[in-house]
This record gives sequence, structure tokens and C-alpha cells, in this order.
Amino acid sequence: MTQAQGGVRGWAADRKGHLSRLRFTSLRLRLVVVFGLVALTAAVSASGIAYWLNREAVLTRTQDAVLRDFQQEMQNHAGLLPELPEQHELQRTAQEMANSSQRFSVLLVAQNSDGTALYANSGALNGFSLQDVPTSLRAAVDEEQDVDSANKYPYHLYWQRTVDDGTPYLVAGAKVINGGTTGYMLKSLEPEAKDLNSLAWSLGIATGLALIGSALLAQAAATTVLKPVHRLGVAARRLGEGKLDTRLRVSGTDELADLSRTFNDAAEALEKRVDDMAARDDASRRFVADMSHELRTPLTAITAVTEILEEELEAETGSMDPMIEPAVRLVVSETRRLNDLVENLMEVTRFDAGTARLVLDDVDLADQITACIDARAWLDAVELDAERGLHARLDPRRLDVILANLIGNALKHGGSPVRVAVRQADESVVIEVRDHGPGIPEDVLPHVFDRFYKASASRPRSEGSGLGLSIALENAHIHGGEITAANSSEGGAVFTLRLPRDASELALEGEGKQSS
Repeated sequence: MTQAQGGVRGWAADRKGHLSRLRFTSLRLRLVVVFGLVALTAAVSASGIAYWLNREAVLTRTQDAVLRDFQQEMQNHAGLLPELPEQHELQRTAQEMANSSQRFSVLLVAQNSDGTALYANSGALNGFSLQDVPTSLRAAVDEEQDVDSANKYPYHLYWQRTVDDGTPYLVAGAKVINGGTTGYMLKSLEPEAKDLNSLAWSLGIATGLALIGSALLAQAAATTVLKPVHRLGVAARRLGEGKLDTRLRVSGTDELADLSRTFNDAAEALEKRVDDMAARDDASRRFVADMSHELRTPLTAITAVTEILEEELEAETGSMDPMIEPAVRLVVSETRRLNDLVENLMEVTRFDAGTARLVLDDVDLADQITACIDARAWLDAVELDAERGLHARLDPRRLDVILANLIGNALKHGGSPVRVAVRQADESVVIEVRDHGPGIPEDVLPHVFDRFYKASASRPRSEGSGLGLSIALENAHIHGGEITAANSSEGGAVFTLRLPRDASELALEGEGKQSS
């Protein structure tokens, strides 16, 4: 049952793939349709013109031959009849006229000596009678015209095409010059109609073959034209994936070759620009890293001095001059701030360089958060809602950095009490840090994790460096986690940290990617 379902799904997927390739927005399909429409229009037009010309030629040739023969028979036979013939003479003449090479039916109309109308036919075509002759044709045949220089005869030959039960006929009539016997002729055009039908079928088949041929030609032309376009699309996707060394093979001097050359030039320029930007970025990171390392040595000495000065400030001996005490306090606080900034910059450069690594250990989250709060003397300002026994395999130092930044930020900008809640969700752990402050302005929310971003532009200097939340987010990402910021419906801001229960697989995967 599973194999059958898999086969059906595979067939459906293949069918969907073919349909997607043949969607009307496809240039290939549009080329085939346009070629087909042009070929169909040309073939139908050519076939129609050919059919019409052949039809007129066939009918005119047959018609001229029959009318010429009928006129000759009227002169040779009907013209020899007396003005008032007998019935047997009229019948014999009709039979003789019908035996001509064209094999048409003949109807002769005359009057005998007592003025009675006589009718004689050749007996073919189910008995050709006067009712088979159109009234307009009879009237034209019987009409006597004036004889002059332009018209030498009072009577003329007239003809007309008719259709009876789907069979075409040629009907003609003429009167003897002396005004005696009137003759009518009926000739079936069915053989010519069959020939024309065969011609129409042949032209229809030729049109269909032309349409199929045009579709195949369009497919071949589309393949020839679209192959370079397809290669260009593949190259553009590879370029978009970051493979900047992608180039197209250029052949020919047509527009597609020019397009390929333009693409290669653009890709080369883009690769050079990206290389230049990467080189400048690497130089900037090296500068920051080198500067941070160079600053650590004098900062160590300065920090030692400020610690001594801070001890003097806290001593009760009063040995510190009250006039310089504010300056000493400023030096101590700014030195501490500078030291934190250098440490943060070094941490950022490690993330940018891809050298940050996880040192994983089994962590009890409740104990870890308690240790973080206790180390910073925040026990009175933070409420912890976490059950003991909830373990995760994480990097304790980096988790401490994340928690310190989130809780410290909440205490600094939000307000006490800060509530930290821990819960388990599927294969992850979720830590929420909520304060009871005014919340985060809506225009600030998208930027809270940006480096060096400060909500108040009017106060560019503050106790923070603007790197804390950015470093916390980077530490979450290296674990395979995420941090989001939002405003609570009950007031205050909420930072939600989501980390996997076990970051070992992610750490191994990241090392494999970097080594490759």
C-alpha cells in the first residue's frame, strides 16, 4: 500500500512538474503557440485559396465542356426538327442528344400542329421534367430579344447551378434560332464534388501536418533560443547563492552572446567589489581586535589603580581630598565602562570572525539563573519562577552572558521587580524576562538588538555601550536559539529566550561547516 501511494505521489509530482514547465507564462510554450498560430493561419489561408481556385477551375472546365456540347447538340439535332414536330420525332431527337460525350439528360419542349405542348426527355436522372428547371431560367430562355448589331440572335443559351438533396447539378436551356423547339439540359456535378471533397481532405491533412511541423520547428527553435537563457538563469541563481566565480561560456556574436558577455562583466565587477568589501571588512575586524588587545594592557594597569582609588573612596579615614573626590569617582566609573566596552568589542570580533565556540555542559537552569543573579547582587530585585531539575546541555558562560544582559537591561530600563520565568517547550527551553516599566516604544522594537543602538538620540552617552543585547543575541544564535522582544499586554517589556535542550548537534554541525 505504501509503495502504491508513493507511486501515485511520484506520478502526480511528475505531472505537476510537466504542467509547471508548460504553464502559459513559459516562453517556450508561448513560442510554440505563436509558431502554431502563424503556421495554422498560413496553412488555412493557403488551403482555402487553393481549394477555391481548384473548385472554380474544375467547375468552370466541366461547365464549359457541357454547355459547349449541349449547344452543339441543339444545333445539330434540335435545329433540324420542323417547326411543328411530332411526338416521336421529338423523342428520337432527345435520345440522340443525350448520347453525346457529356452524357447529360435532355428535355425538349415544342408544339404540334394543333397547338398542343409536346414534351420529350431522354429518360435519365429519374425522368428530367420541366419542374426541375428553375422558373427564372425558363423565363430567360423563352425571352425573345431584339436583333441588332450588338445582338445577332433573338435567343441565347442560359445556365444555372442548383443543389438537390445535397447533389449539385448544372441546368441549361436554349431555344432554336427560328423560335421552334426549346431544349433543356441537366448534368450532375457529383463526380466533380467528390473530387473537390477529396481535395479538401488532402488540404486539411496538409494543414494538420503543417501545424505539427511548425510545432516541432517551434520546439527546436525554442530549445535553441532558450538554452542560453536557461544557462543564464542557472548562472544568476548560482551568483545569488554567493558563487561569485560563476561565468557563462560565450559563443557567437548575436544578442544572446552579448547578454552573456554583459553578465560575465557584471559578475566579475561584483566579485571584485565583494572581495574589496570583504578585505575592508576583515581589515576593520582586525583593527578592532588589535585595538582591543592593545587596550587591555594599559586598561589592566589603569583598572588596578582605579581599584586602589575606589578603596580610598570607601575608606572612612577621610584621606581623600573632597575637591578631587568627584573626579576620582568619574575616573573609576569611566574606567569600568571602558573595560566593559573593550571586553564586548573583543567578544563581537570573535563572533564576526567565526571563532566563537561552545563549551557545553549539563546545566540546571534554575541553579544557573540563581548564580547569575546572586553574582550581581540582584536577588532583591528579581523574582525567579523556575523548577529545579530542568536541565539542558548548553554553554554555562555564554548562558550567563545572555541572562546578565537581559536581566540587567530590564533592571536598568524597565524597573523592579523583574520576573524571570522558565518553562519547557518540546525540545527547547524558554526563559522569559519581564519588567514592570513603560515598555519599549514601537519605533524602537525593531532595533533593540542592533549594535550601538540607543533609544534616546539626545543621550548618546550612557552607562551601556549598546552592545549588550547584540552580544546576547549572538550567543543565542550560536546555541541554535533565538531572542525576541515585545511589550506585554499587562505593561512592561518581555524578552523571550528560546534555546534547544541539547546544543551538541548544532555545535558539531557548525564545526563541520567551518572546517569544510
